[in-house]
Amino acid sequence: MENKVHYVRDVTQGEDASRIRMHQLSQIFAVARNFALNIYRDNAFVNMAQAQRCCQFGLDTLKRIFKMK
Repeated sequence: MENKVHYVRDVTQGEDASRIRMHQLSQIFAVARNFALNIYRDNAFVNMAQAQRCCQFGLDTLKRIFKMK
């Protein structure tokens, strides 16, 4: 059963195209992807692809999202 979370993880974050094959490492990356989605939603991003593009531009954006100095 596919829903919005599966679509975002598969298409936007490229989970299906990932070449990580070690069992535990793939689970760790899945947790990291879910963590990123939760942070995007917590910071009022509606479009996850736009949020991901915005956050990969630099540390300043990530610091602002994590509310770091």
